[in-house]
Amino acid sequence: ANTMACVTEALGMSLPGCAAAPAVSAEKARIAFLSGERIVALVNENVAAGRIMTRTAFRNAVRADVALGGSTNTALHIPAIAHDAGVKLTLDDFDEISHSTPHLANMRPGGEHFMEDLWHAGGIPALLKQLGALIEGNPTVSGRDISAVARDAVVWEEDMVRPAGKAYHSQGGLAVLKGNIAPDGSVVKQTAVSEKARVFEGKAICFDSEEEAMKAILGGCVKAGHVVVVRYEGPAGGPGMREMLSPTSAIAGMGLSDDVALITDGRFSGGTRGPCVGHISPEAAAGGNIGLLVDGDRIRIDIPARKLDADVSDGEFAERRKNWKPLPPKVTRGYLARYTALVSSAAEGAVLKGPKGNGG
Repeated sequence: ANTMACVTEALGMSLPGCAAAPAVSAEKARIAFLSGERIVALVNENVAAGRIMTRTAFRNAVRADVALGGSTNTALHIPAIAHDAGVKLTLDDFDEISHSTPHLANMRPGGEHFMEDLWHAGGIPALLKQLGALIEGNPTVSGRDISAVARDAVVWEEDMVRPAGKAYHSQGGLAVLKGNIAPDGSVVKQTAVSEKARVFEGKAICFDSEEEAMKAILGGCVKAGHVVVVRYEGPAGGPGMREMLSPTSAIAGMGLSDDVALITDGRFSGGTRGPCVGHISPEAAAGGNIGLLVDGDRIRIDIPARKLDADVSDGEFAERRKNWKPLPPKVTRGYLARYTALVSSAAEGAVLKGPKGNGG
């Protein structure tokens, strides 16, 4: 939620300073009042959301997101919002932007600072100022161009929101990995992974639900060197793509964050740490290769190279596919059954497909 508040401001859809202001502060109350005034003014000026939510605006939002080290969930939410705005934004866009954006704010849980610290440092306007020429001009709901908001901002604490020359990392928070497990892509919060775990190789231990994985982790079945595979938790398989918060928290609580990896077609909370790769696409329920992995397969996660691969040949995957049967759907009636039938992959923002298979 904190990340999306910051993304909304960088997108130009909330007033400057809104995201980081504490909920109980007088500043938040002031911004709420001004927001009401601006809504009326925008209606009177006939300014619709599409005038603000351009492709440039979405690129600015992603850039602010990765500069903050924001949640992996933004790789779902931002493309989904862009889709509804008629803007094409892909995982490849995320990776390209993250490659060229420094990590400037070391926020918890991967870092040391809280949202209130960001507020004291100058909020999102301060972050945009430190990003400088990387932020492209675009209208905002304030009536000012985002580049003017950035230019006029004050950075009160440079250790909180660092200049590019003193960045925490040379690249932004998110990385998109591809390979024979995730041909369409997967997402990892690279700034929450220690240097020694950014290249991780281990043996797969596979589970067809979060509950099965939790039982094994708490039962001591997961050891250092394992890659925990949690599948059938994607948009259709879940259905709904649950957060794998319990397994990742249990692994961290056992002191294994650097020694055990977790890969899933589900997603994570903003609190994930360690080599945890989510949003694997295609998902298991759609016939993705993650559903063909077996215990003991060697899996290699290489974040610098943007690769996620199993030591399994194309021929072996083809043989396994001959005997593969998808799990029966968990829901067969009602809205969730419709959702299961219509939802797209995580790589496309998990939006609902239209009548011809395109996003509706």
